Amino acid sequence: MKTPSIKALVETYSLAELQEAEVALLEEHTPAITIEGKDEGEQLTHVLAAIYIKTQMETKGIPFNQGLRDFSQRVRKSIS
Repeated sequence: MKTPSIKALVETYSLAELQEAEVALLEEHTPAITIEGKDEGEQLTHVLAAIYIKTQMETKGIPFNQGLRDFSQRVRKSIS
């Protein structure tokens, strides 16, 4: 998971575009947007993070850094 890649997605694409990219990756298609990542798994992680963060920014009015922190904590909890 690379923060600059996630930030670029959040700043560049709409929530709808990110969700369409998620579906494309899940269906093993090439997304219509550019997503950095060494493979499809990393690209999907970046898109999922961007969707979560962008949603939090729009609904709760939090800044990107707080959204990223929240997402990271959520991932850590799911792993442990």
